[in-house]
Order: sequence, then structure tokens, then C-alpha cells
Amino acid sequence: MPLNRSASVRIAGAIVLTVAAVVIAVYLQRAAVAVWVAERALLRIAANSNPLSSLEDGLHVGLCGAGSPFPDPERSGPCTVVIAGRDMFVVDAGGGSAVQLARMQLNPGQLRAVLLTHYHSDHIGGLGDLLLQRWIGANASQPLPVYGPQGLQQMLAGVEAAYRLDAGYRTAHHGETVAPPAGFGTEPRPFDVSVEARRVLIDSPSLQVVAFRVDHGPVSPAVGYRFRYKDRTVVISGDTRRSAAVQREAQGVDLLVHEALSPQLVRMMEHSFARAERPRLAQIMADIRNYHASPVEAAQVAAAAGVRMLVFNHIVPPLPVPGLEAKFLEGTAKEFAGPIQVGRDGDWFSLPAGGRRIERSRRP
Repeated sequence: MPLNRSASVRIAGAIVLTVAAVVIAVYLQRAAVAVWVAERALLRIAANSNPLSSLEDGLHVGLCGAGSPFPDPERSGPCTVVIAGRDMFVVDAGGGSAVQLARMQLNPGQLRAVLLTHYHSDHIGGLGDLLLQRWIGANASQPLPVYGPQGLQQMLAGVEAAYRLDAGYRTAHHGETVAPPAGFGTEPRPFDVSVEARRVLIDSPSLQVVAFRVDHGPVSPAVGYRFRYKDRTVVISGDTRRSAAVQREAQGVDLLVHEALSPQLVRMMEHSFARAERPRLAQIMADIRNYHASPVEAAQVAAAAGVRMLVFNHIVPPLPVPGLEAKFLEGTAKEFAGPIQVGRDGDWFSLPAGGRRIERSRRP
């Protein structure tokens, strides 16, 4: 028998009152609910001290910093994490690198080495924090190996000096078991690319890491890196103009992570600063256009090298308005027919060994 109108109203009212009571109860207990959720999330994070163990065997590449010196809410300073099997490397350590690795649920204590492309501040600004997080995260008794071209020792000496007091405080507070004094700092592994334009840094049956000189003048030396794990490969260009060296090293690789600066958008910034009567900033915008590759030039390199996927990092300038990404990419599809991605912090690329798949995702 269908309900009359008054009965329907009473039932609807009861439902509304019940829902309202539940909402009010949850609201009044929101602190307890938040603590319950946080406890379980923390337990899950704490229990995962070896996040590399869950990864499929292969080469994994993550953007722990896809940005540049410009402030960008979606992109920290330059940082690329490369996981080859169970070995984790970081290429460049811009500001926020350690924080972003933690957001990606990776443990800096598992770092095998850091590799630096050059010594511009945006590529080393997070190195001190990363060293400390790796040291404490691993209870390390040995310093962290750091590879880089000429000038490495001078730069690392400054970073260690800046953080030495901090390291002393941590050992005094937590004890030598947690913070062994011998594990703080770096083991510099410099290499010379002034004569030989290419240097093999690690060479084993399953893993090869190669540094190669690129053109970022007047910054010199500057290098890119090529990783091969089993049958999968990635090239990271570092900061460079369009480079024959990048094209050579990227021949047939699975993934090319290439820096890119949009001349049109940077020129727009130059004109804005000039109109605002800020000539020094306008000059900087004009200057930076001559030692970076444009997105179109990077796409041309990718096409000539026959790479399977192109990912842009070191994005200049920031792209706060969605339509700007289309402007940034303008002309790239005409040059490179493969997949192209404008990188953001947390972007993740998995290249399982023994295949040709490239799986794109985000962490988390």
C-alpha cells in the first residue's frame, strides 16, 4: 500500500535527523577520528623501511624535483631519482629534494650515491638536508658517495662545513648508534671531462652509469648521465643547450629526461619586467634564453635519437595557468611522434626488465 504524503514526510524527516546526528557526532569526535587515521597512516609508512623491495625488477625513474630557480608550487628544485634494480641514485639535489623523496615514500637511507650535473645553486641547494636524512635514515657508518665533474671537492667542502655543527648536535642528542659520526658527510668521486667527453662511472654486467659533457656555457663543466640497467635505459640531459652529446648518448634509449625553457614565455617575462622598470631582471630573462634548450629543440633531439618517450624537467618558466602548458609544448608534436610529458614533482616511470613497457604513474 503506498504511503500517504504525511507518512512520506515523516520518514524523510527521520532520515534527515539521523544523518544530521551522525554528522554532528563525527564532527564532535573529529580529533579522535583524525588521530585514528593518522596512526594507521604512520604505521604503514614506518613499516615500509625498504620501499625498493616492492618494485618490479627494472629501471624506475621519478621526478623528485621538476623545477628550476623560479618558485613553482608544482615543481621543486631539480632532482631525479633513478632506481636500478635495488640500487637508488639521485641526480641533482635541488631545494626540497629530501622532502619530496619522503612524499614519494622513498627512504633517503637507501641512497647508493648522488650524481651532480653542475654546481648552479638550484641543483645543489638541497644537498645538505639530503646528506643528513640519508645519514640518519641508514644509521650510516660511511659517508655518501657523490659524483660530479671538476670542482666537486670545493663545493662539497662548503656544504659539509655548513652542516657540521648540525651533525654534531644530532650525535650529541641521539647518540652514536643512531648518528655515527663517521657516517656524516660525503665521499667525493670527481671525474674529469675536460679531455674525454664521456666517462664510465659504474660498469657491471647489470648496471652501467655514464657521465657525458654537455654545453651549458659559461657554466663549465656541466654533464648529463646515462643509466643502463639490464636491457632498459634512461638519459638525463642536465642543463644544456641543444646538444649533440645528448643526442649521441640517447640513441635508442627508452626514456629521455630533458630540460626545457620556453623562449616565448621567458620573453614575455622579460617584457613585463622591462615595462615595470626593473631592467636587471629583464636582462636576466634575456640572458637565460641562450644556455637552455627549447621544448622544440629537445623534441628534435629525441626524434633524431629514436627515443621511446620524452619527459621535460627543469621547466622554465613555471606554468601556473593550465593553458600555458599547451604554449610550452607548441611545435613539439611536429618534431617527435612519441609520447611527451611535462614533468611535475612525483611523476614516476617504471621500465620493467626484459620488456619494452613504460608505465607512467605518480608517487603517491
